[in-house]
Amino acid sequence: MGFFRVGIFGFGGGPSSIPLVHKEVVEHYKWMSDEEFSDVLALGNAMPGPIATKMAGYIGYRVGGVLGMINAVFATTFPSVVAMIVMLMALNAYRDVAWVNGMSQAVVPVVGVMLAVLTWDFVKKSKSALGWGSAIALILGSFVLLEMAGLHPAILILGILLYALLFGGKRGAKQ
Repeated sequence: MGFFRVGIFGFGGGPSSIPLVHKEVVEHYKWMSDEEFSDVLALGNAMPGPIATKMAGYIGYRVGGVLGMINAVFATTFPSVVAMIVMLMALNAYRDVAWVNGMSQAVVPVVGVMLAVLTWDFVKKSKSALGWGSAIALILGSFVLLEMAGLHPAILILGILLYALLFGGKRGAKQ
């Protein structure tokens, strides 16, 4: 049921679905911890394809094996396929009506707030895992590499994963 809700309410694609997946998987069903969710999200973002589908596939497999994977992927994708068909038929029929244009524009700020809340949650987790200095350095460095240098997010994530694999290990929280 958790991934079905994500499939129904995940308007705007993967980024808007991530907070919904988090709420279902970590908070509601407690299938994984915040740290595990962050790892799945990071690795999923480094791979091609829709993030919600990849996360559903992995988490479904982890919770229920192959059948769980199939169920989670179907529950994530089926509602959006049906909704896409129905909504595009309606939008094409009423494309000149003002409320139709307003409806699609009104979703954008809501998705922005959902992403900001999840981002702040990740910042707090980074602080407790790494300390403020390292967390801020990684946040600012990532911003510069992604937004100013135009580095692809997958390259950044893979680079951080390789660095952690080669030189990392669990570090205690710094206050």
